[in-house]
Amino acid sequence: MLQEVMDSAGDDPDIIILNLPPWSAVEINALQRVSTILIQKSLKEGFGLTVTEGLWKGKPVIAGAVGGIPTQVIHKLTGVLVHSVEGCAYQIRYLLTHPEFANQLGRNGHEHAKENFLITTNVKRWLVLYQIMLGMARPVKPDKPAQVAVAVTAD
Repeated sequence: MLQEVMDSAGDDPDIIILNLPPWSAVEINALQRVSTILIQKSLKEGFGLTVTEGLWKGKPVIAGAVGGIPTQVIHKLTGVLVHSVEGCAYQIRYLLTHPEFANQLGRNGHEHAKENFLITTNVKRWLVLYQIMLGMARPVKPDKPAQVAVAVTAD
């Protein structure tokens, strides 16, 4: 498939194809951080960690509505879901010409990733649940922020 994309791109100076090896995490991170929009146009996908990375970095994400991606991208709230190449092209153009909307998607996406996909957030939720179950804490009303104190002792 990569060869097909390279052949289609030909000598177009506006298309740059990078074939990075799997150990290029630093380079990939740098590219994601300087990007205006991140695109994950998968035909099939598991969870799609690339999407989570884009959300966490506050970038507007355009992604294929397949696999676990819709769990992360809430259409027009935390990013944009697409079903075709044409739809993807339309959304790229739209976000580039509506930067205020693109920026809002990025901010919403970051908050969504922080609240739903960070291990520290999940650990905190489990600790609060354990404290409630052990009678060490009471459920907090949603309008008040949760305060968690954890004491660890060695027996």
